[in-house]
Amino acid sequence: MSATQAPPEPLPEPRAAAAPPAAPTPVPTPPLIRRALAELLGTAALVTIVVGSGIQATALTQDVGVQLLANSLATLLGLGVLIALLGPVSGAHLNPAVTLAAWWTARRGGPGPGGREAAAYLPAQTAGAIAGAVLANLMFDLPAVDWSAHDRSAGHLLLSETVATAGLLLLILGLQRTGRLTLAAPAVAAYIGAAYWFTSSTSFANPAVTAGRAFTDTFAGIAPASVPAFLAAQLLGTAAGLALTTLAFGRGKGDRAKPR
Repeated sequence: MSATQAPPEPLPEPRAAAAPPAAPTPVPTPPLIRRALAELLGTAALVTIVVGSGIQATALTQDVGVQLLANSLATLLGLGVLIALLGPVSGAHLNPAVTLAAWWTARRGGPGPGGREAAAYLPAQTAGAIAGAVLANLMFDLPAVDWSAHDRSAGHLLLSETVATAGLLLLILGLQRTGRLTLAAPAVAAYIGAAYWFTSSTSFANPAVTAGRAFTDTFAGIAPASVPAFLAAQLLGTAAGLALTTLAFGRGKGDRAKPR
């Protein structure tokens, strides 16, 4: 090294390797009683929204199209909020068809509630739906129980209920199979809002809600005599939704596909 040559710069000290990120803390599953209560409250709120907005719409306008628009808009907005709010607690099924489909999926090795959970969810949803209709009646100064006279027994209405329920189950199970259940709140709300308009039955697609709506003789009501056929159509739609999910996404084995 010559006298005029600068000494070499010292090599930088190696940096310590960054610590791996800590694994997220698993969220504990709420006790079954709390999950069932969430299903009861959520279904009650849903039926209160459906029935109450229908009563309000008919009081404000005689235009049936505007009435349906108001009813469907309130329902899709309220449903989205309820799913986002209660999803982390109970899954926000709010619908026996969804619970039965999830239970069936769990029996075949996929994620979903066991028999004990389903047995708690179903009566909670039905009781909540009835309570929601009674509450809506009372809020608009109507009798607490006012049996509906709205006959909905026509064949095309039953076909609509089968289609609407099948589509709803295909959507929910498809999101589950592809690991995108975080989209359930906006997707399910959007589907129900659309199905109000593309089905002649205005897309009940929910056995508990159907039973609850028999307790109100208002815009959203259904005659008690029409309820059994609606329930049968919805159960048929549930089976069709499960079959369509298998056709579209294959047989799930409990492993969720990665989102693309």
